[in-house]
Amino acid sequence: LGFSSSSQWDLMGTAMVTPDHVRLTPDLQSRQGAVWSRIPLFLQDWELKVHFKIHGLGKKNLNGDGLAIWLTKDRMQNGPVFGNMNQFIGLGIFVDTYLNADKSHDRTFPYISVMLGNGTLSYDHDYDGRPTELGGCMAMVRNAIYDTFLLVRYSKKRLTLMVDVDGKQEWKDCADIKGLRMPTGYFFGASSATGDLSDNHDIISMKLYQLTVEKTPEEEEEEEVTIPSVDNVEQFQG
Repeated sequence: LGFSSSSQWDLMGTAMVTPDHVRLTPDLQSRQGAVWSRIPLFLQDWELKVHFKIHGLGKKNLNGDGLAIWLTKDRMQNGPVFGNMNQFIGLGIFVDTYLNADKSHDRTFPYISVMLGNGTLSYDHDYDGRPTELGGCMAMVRNAIYDTFLLVRYSKKRLTLMVDVDGKQEWKDCADIKGLRMPTGYFFGASSATGDLSDNHDIISMKLYQLTVEKTPEEEEEEEVTIPSVDNVEQFQG
């Protein structure tokens, strides 16, 4: 998924290509940028590795807002969710660098979280998406001295998210969601937004791998998913 083959990718907003990365936003206020694949994903079992960099001159807690990795039905839409539309249909992974909710919260930022949208769920910016979050973890990804990566794996209705941000070249578990049903034919993208606070939000690479998975005849014959859903979604509503 190299950005050099730009025929596969569309840029939006402030996003620009350099030889080394796609800069979604510069370290300036009120910017939105995105990059979207033109080719829908039809793999049943896959893994996406994202090498990204978030850096800026702002002091700690005076930077924002973060970036998002998407696998959604719609593409190239502007909106309030890290530069993409709300009420999206599909998967959003948010690398959120600014705490909007009450500062007494039990959570350190930057925070990476997973949301599955079905077209009616809204991402709640004021609460950092907590009402719809399916899982996540803290990850010190801003102005990091090491390369920062995240890995999304989807196989047999199970989504796992892992991070490698502390220079140890090993994946740490971040979220593990079973019973997640994802249609095929959606589009990968990455987006970012800055507001009063800003950072450079860079995507260095997005690499997609097909997973070879043995399946039982029952698994092979499962009916096609048309709307993203999670089994027993109540278990996630904290």
